This record gives sequence, structure tokens and C-alpha cells, in this order.
Amino acid sequence: MDDIRPSATDVSLPTLQVIRRNGAAVEFNLDKIAIAITKAFLAVEGNQSVASARVRDQVAILSQLVNNALMRRLPAGGSIHIEDIQDQVELALMRNGNHDVARAYVLYREKRNAERAAEKAITTEPVYTLNVNIDGKLTPLDIAELNKMVAEACLNLGDAVSSSLVVEQAVRDLYDGIPFTEVYKALILSARSLIETEPAYNYVTARLQLDLVRAEVLGERVSHAEMDANYTEYFPRYVKMGIDAELLDKRLSQFDLTKLASAIKKERDFQFGYLGIQTLYDRYFLHIEERRIELPQIFFMRVAMGLAINEIDREARAIEFYNVLSTFDFMSSTPTLFNAGTLHSQLSSCYLTTVSDDLEGIYQGIKENALLQKYAGGLGNDWTPVRSLGARIKGTNGKSQGVIPFLKVVNDTAVAVNQGGKRKGAVCGYLETWHLDIEEFLDLRKNTGDDRRRTHDMNTAHWIPDLFMRRVTEAGDWTLFSPSDVPDLHDKYGKAFETAYVEYERRAENGEIKLFKKIPALQMWRKMLSMLFETGHPWITFKDPCNIRSPQQHVGVVHSSNLCTEITLNTSDTEIAVCNLGSVNLLQHLTDVNGQLVLDNDKLQATIKVGMRMLDNVVDINFYPVGKARNANTRHRPVGLGIMGFQNCLHAMRIPYASMEAVAFADRAMEAVCYNAYYASTVLA
Repeated sequence: MDDIRPSATDVSLPTLQVIRRNGAAVEFNLDKIAIAITKAFLAVEGNQSVASARVRDQVAILSQLVNNALMRRLPAGGSIHIEDIQDQVELALMRNGNHDVARAYVLYREKRNAERAAEKAITTEPVYTLNVNIDGKLTPLDIAELNKMVAEACLNLGDAVSSSLVVEQAVRDLYDGIPFTEVYKALILSARSLIETEPAYNYVTARLQLDLVRAEVLGERVSHAEMDANYTEYFPRYVKMGIDAELLDKRLSQFDLTKLASAIKKERDFQFGYLGIQTLYDRYFLHIEERRIELPQIFFMRVAMGLAINEIDREARAIEFYNVLSTFDFMSSTPTLFNAGTLHSQLSSCYLTTVSDDLEGIYQGIKENALLQKYAGGLGNDWTPVRSLGARIKGTNGKSQGVIPFLKVVNDTAVAVNQGGKRKGAVCGYLETWHLDIEEFLDLRKNTGDDRRRTHDMNTAHWIPDLFMRRVTEAGDWTLFSPSDVPDLHDKYGKAFETAYVEYERRAENGEIKLFKKIPALQMWRKMLSMLFETGHPWITFKDPCNIRSPQQHVGVVHSSNLCTEITLNTSDTEIAVCNLGSVNLLQHLTDVNGQLVLDNDKLQATIKVGMRMLDNVVDINFYPVGKARNANTRHRPVGLGIMGFQNCLHAMRIPYASMEAVAFADRAMEAVCYNAYYASTVLA
């Protein structure tokens, strides 16, 4: 108990304000907590207990417990309702074993609540005495206006939501003199707390949040009903403001902005849930000195304009792109949403690199990582070519430290270059399973061991040849090599790999290769699975299937996957492979036919046609931080058209996920997506 006893150095929370039941805010006073607890003890043990040292000690301990709980809850200070503080007193009494005192305290609170409710019932209208700080002036809180704001947010959501309940809960947490923006936030927090009781409050919260965003962007509160005129008027100003602030590409001013503004649909703002609006605000909307200058539909139009910037009929294409984005029929990747239409339009999602086996090549690879991460690119690095620990370095006649120390540098670079402050840098390092450093590679994400040989912030993945899995099933041995001794092994797969690998094993047995290690394949596989279970890494990817099924076999070898392990593209010393990604939202492509939901193939074809054009435009519009990426992207023009909303479709169609019916739907859906993507690609070609 010594750690919770008050001492001369203990302080309460000088910045904590307590909101009283009448709305007034007063400074928190720990002595009042002690007095309340003392009265509770007196009610149970009688007046003689006030002189008891035991009771005084208990009161001091309990008061400090409450104080500590409040400090944990509000470490930077803030405001808290008196009822919440009394809840903490109850908890402290119960946790400290003072059950009789806690019971007396609860009964006293219930009695006082009943008395207050009776007093309130006498008054037909609640009287609010709160004042709100608006531009430095105190103005009486207008409850009618709050009800009007929340009622608009509840529009068309049915009887499941109650605007009065949101307002009532919000007002309970206000205090006299509160800034008006904090009133907005209290309404948002009130609605958000009700989401778990009724999902429709998700949209109420989103709309209230949108009110706050509109006030920040437009400089005044504007209702949803007034947004037709405001979108039309603000959009040209936004483009000029963005260009003047050196955020937007000057070519956006060459569009017919009036025509584009008239195509904006304000009602699509109401499609967002709370998390969607909050994520857009936090990460995607452009800002000038932390003030946002974009609204949801302006954001989508900016992305559409950025993707249509090289089109002949720019306005028609931009509107076409805007319509699939703003209806959620198709969604571009995060870098495209971040950067389309800006000065540095880096629109591609992921980059795949191969690191060469020399110091200059290694640090050139790390530099390329940093440049690509700067503009929101995710990275998949192939580190297999780099020689292992103990391998000879010809230039110095020394011995290599292997891959691990360099991966530590890669890890720290990913932390340092945080994608323009929008999200953390992200990288995955790949190593083929025969590499002599593979055992240390397995331990990179462990929380124990030498921290200089750990990478807590980057991802790791195996690149496994089929021969290894065959040795596992046969309970055979597996030989680890340094790539400097087997330089062609990484570029082979299938039968060619097996032939070369067995030959290198023979040479190692004959003493022609000095640096190698033989271990039971099953032992290695068990450790791989153990680390995967313990740390979630390294991920499992298979070299041979990726290469055998690669449509680029005629131009090279796939050496690794990307950060997210869904793309397999060729890499080399002269090419950094690039992923240009977008997703079709399957849920938006269901239609009712005779009371049954089915895929709308006509709509799916139209969406994919537009989506493929958007992705193809990325290749030409893209800002390439690294020349090798431009070489690969313009030569091969790869695009990754994916899907989202699959589980939502199953839910809507009432199909169990783990069923053959779900498998059949997946087969039909993916066949339709694949066929239409191929067809749209041939039309573009």
C-alpha cells in the first residue's frame, strides 16, 4: 500500500475541471473526495470512527486511489463530470474491500438522485444556465440550435436514433464558458458512445463530424442542405488556394472548374460512416498550416482530376472517374488518394527491389527505400543476393557481417521516413530459405536478444522453393549457402533450381564450397512455424508457384513479393517493379433479380472499364522518385485490379463464409472481374 499513500510531494490535478450538475465548472479538489469518503465511513461505523487512525488512513488511501485513477484517465488534464468521479469512488471502495461502506455510498447516491429527479419533475422545462464562448464572447447555450443540428444528422435514419438523447448526453458533459468547437465535439462523442447500442448512430456521428469539418474548411457553420451552393462556390477557390500554396498541380486550373463543380453530388457525403470521415480528415485531406482545405466530394474530384490530367477530354473523364470513386463503386489505392493532382503525384502503392551484393549497391538500395517511402510507397526488398555472415570480401580480404546488420539500417530508415507524416514507412525484407543467414533472419522480430540484431518495425518474409518443402515431407537434410558461392541459384526455379542446388550440395560435400551448413529440413520448418506463431514473422511465400504462374516469364524472374505479398513482379539491377493498385467494391455491384441478390455484370463491366483506364493513367502520370521504377513501370505497365467487399456480399446474400456456395460465388465473381479486366486492357492497348 505504500505506493498509493499520499506524501508531501503528491499533487492532485491542477488542470482538471469538475463539471457540476448545473453545468458549472470548478477546479478539482481532492479534499472533497476525502470528505465524501469520510461521511460514508461515518454512516456505517458511527461518529466515533472519525477519531480512528485506521479510518483516517483508509480515507487517505482511498482518496489517492481515486486521484490516481483520474490521472490515468486524464493525464493532460481536462474536464470530467461529477458523476464520473463518484463512480471512481465506488470502484475504489469496492476494490479496497470496504464493501459495507461502498453499499452505503451507493444507497446515498441513489437517494440523492431520486430527490433531484423529484425536484426536476416540478419544472416542466429544463433550465440551462450554460454560456458558450463564441469568438471570445459568452453567449447562452442555444439548446434549440443543438437539437436542430443533431436532428439534421439523424435525417432519414428512422426511429432507431434519437436526437434528443444525443443532445442530453452531450449537455451533461459541458461546462460554463466552453468554446463552441468543444460543444461540437461533445455532440460527436455523445453520438459515438451510442454506436454500440445502435449501428445507425455511426452515420449520425459521421454527419456531426462532417459539420465540424465544413466549419473548418468554409470558415462558418454550413448545413448539409446549403452544400449545393457552397460546393459550387468553394471548388474554384479551393483549386486556386491549393495552387497558390504549392500543394496542387498548376494544370488543374486548366480544367473547366465550373463544369466540374456542377457535377459534385453533395448527397454522397452521407455515405460515410464515422471512421471513414475521421480517417479522411486525419490522413487524406490536404491542409495549409493544419487547416483542412478539402471536403469529401472535393477530395474525390481532386483525385479524379489528377488521374484525368493527360486525357484529351479531361472534364468528361474527370467526371467519369469522380462518379466511380464518390459512389464507392471503385476505390484507388492510398498513394493515389494521397497524391493525385498534387505537385508530386506519386500514385503507385508498392515497389519491389533487389539489393545487389556490394556496399555501394546495398546503400543505394537503402537510399531508394527512403525516396520511395517519402511519397507513400510500400516496399518489398529482396535481400537474398547479399552474401552471408563469414563470407569472404575480396576488396578487403575480410569477412562479411551478413545481411542482418543492413536490415537493421533498413528498419530504422522506415521509422525515420514516415511518408510525409501521413503514415509510418513500411518495408518487408525477403530472404530465400537456403541463405546461410536464414536462422538469424528468423529471429529478427523477437523481443529478446541483442537489440542491434533485431528489426521491430519492419516485416520479414521467406521465399521458399518447392525443393525445401519436398525435403521437409521426406525428412531430408537442407543445406544453407552464402549467395556469393552459389550466385545463379536465386535466378533459377523449378527443375533448373533443383538441378543446380543438388550440384552445389555435391560440391559442398566434396570440399569445393567451404562455407555451408547442413540441417534437418523438418527442424528448419518447425522453427519457421514457431517464429510465425511467436512473432507473426517471417511470412511464408513460395518461389516456384509465383514464377511458374508469372505472366512475365519471358522477361525475367520474380525474386520476391511486395510489402503486402499480393503482387509478384520481376526485379533486376536495372528495374524496380511497381504495383499500381485499385479495388472494385463488389457490394456496390449487387442487384435484385426476382427477390434474389446477384452480381450486376453490366455495371461490373462498366466500372472495371473505368477502373482500368484510371490505373493505366497512373503509369504515365506517376511521379517516379527513382529512375529504375520508371524503367520497369513504363516497360511492363503492370496494374493490380483487386476486389473488396466480398464478405459484405456474402452477408447481404445470406451465404455462410465457410460454405461451397461461398466458394461458387467467389469463382463467379473473380471470373467476371478477370475477364472484364483483360477485355478492358485489350481495348486500351
